[in-house]
Amino acid sequence: MTHTPNGTAPPGTATPAPVPTLPAVPPQPVPAAPTGAAPPPRARRTAFAEGVDRLRGAATTEPGRLRAIGAVLAVLVVAFGAVTAWQTTDRAAAADDVLTSSRPLSSDAADIYRSLADANTAAAGNFLAGGQETAASRDRYEDDIRTAAAKLVNAAANSDPGSPSAKTITGLNRLLPEYKGLVERARTYNRQGYPVGGAYLRYANEKMQQEMLPAAEDLYTRENQRLRDDYADATPYPWPALALGVLALAALAWAMRRTYLRTHRVLNHGLVAATAATTVVLLWLTAGHTLARSGLHDSYDHGVRSLDVLHDARIASLKARGNENLTLVARGAETTKVGDETFDAYDHAFGREMGALAEGLARAQRLADDAGGARPVSSASGAMTEWRKRHAAAREQDENGNYQQALDMVIGAKGAAGECFDSVDENLATALEHEEDEFERAAGDGRDALTGLPSGAALLSVLGAAGAVLGIGRRLSEYR
Repeated sequence: MTHTPNGTAPPGTATPAPVPTLPAVPPQPVPAAPTGAAPPPRARRTAFAEGVDRLRGAATTEPGRLRAIGAVLAVLVVAFGAVTAWQTTDRAAAADDVLTSSRPLSSDAADIYRSLADANTAAAGNFLAGGQETAASRDRYEDDIRTAAAKLVNAAANSDPGSPSAKTITGLNRLLPEYKGLVERARTYNRQGYPVGGAYLRYANEKMQQEMLPAAEDLYTRENQRLRDDYADATPYPWPALALGVLALAALAWAMRRTYLRTHRVLNHGLVAATAATTVVLLWLTAGHTLARSGLHDSYDHGVRSLDVLHDARIASLKARGNENLTLVARGAETTKVGDETFDAYDHAFGREMGALAEGLARAQRLADDAGGARPVSSASGAMTEWRKRHAAAREQDENGNYQQALDMVIGAKGAAGECFDSVDENLATALEHEEDEFERAAGDGRDALTGLPSGAALLSVLGAAGAVLGIGRRLSEYR
């Protein structure tokens, strides 16, 4: 029995052709549904960043490097001139204040103190003279009062409103007429023979010693501090300007050397002009400020210091003379105790002020640097020694009960202690005038050393910067 094989076509049947198979397609990603939002734009660069890129690109070329060098040189030279003008302007203004403002005001404050002390001395002397007071002694008192009032007006005009000095001046302007009224009452009662006149004079002296003179001394101290502040502003070296000048010269020297190495040309006219201008400003600044410092230091060492000592000595002599007169006015009514001993208050104060006068004259003698300053101080010292002798003789007569003889030895016309006081005062006034002249000459030289430097530095720095730019521009023209 024959079986037909499975899966085969029967005999006599044609076999069909095979059906071709399509290649497999890989799965495709499904696109996301549109949301309507546009993709973020690309971040835009800032102008600064683009400028930096341009500069960086330009610096890779010689023309770009030259432009950068020219800009740096111009900035350095102009900065040097600007800082020089700024610093020298401040120092010149401070030097001018020393000469024309703070020192005159300090002198006015000293004159206020001296005038008040001298008026008090003259008032006591006139009281002792009684009906025999001279027209000259009366005029001296009135002149002192007028001088103090005029100097107070001048000081008020130059003080800052609301400042401690202005308040001090206001107080002195209030106290001055009060003091003068007390003196006039004392004078009136004294001429009428009433003992109460002495009490009024002592009260006037107390107001002067405890209120007016301390206020005047405070004003003098403040004005002296203002003077020292002006010296401190005028004398320091302008280090920032000097450093910029050296830096600018170093940069110019480097630029000229660079130009020489690349071109083998010894000189670039523009850079040479810039270097010359910068060198002139630097030398002018150094020399001018050195001369200014020298003059200002000289004016302080040989002017201000001597003037301060002489003013103090003159004030001590005035206070001593006032206490000498008041010793006879009070007649022992005022006493002071030192340890276990009791002394006449005014005579004890006289000795203290004479000690201050002797010390001041010794210092003034050491500070005097020429015969014109030393001679009057030496004469004042001799008069002070004689004054002490005459005062001791007058005190001996007063303690022995010879009041009239003691009075004649103090305020008499000839051979009295008053002659010695007048000699001391006149010689100190001569010494003050001499030292004032020395101060003005030295301070004027110091101020004048800076004349024209600020404007000259500014002009030369502009010319120097222009020279640097033109010098670099000449090199740039070779690349066109």
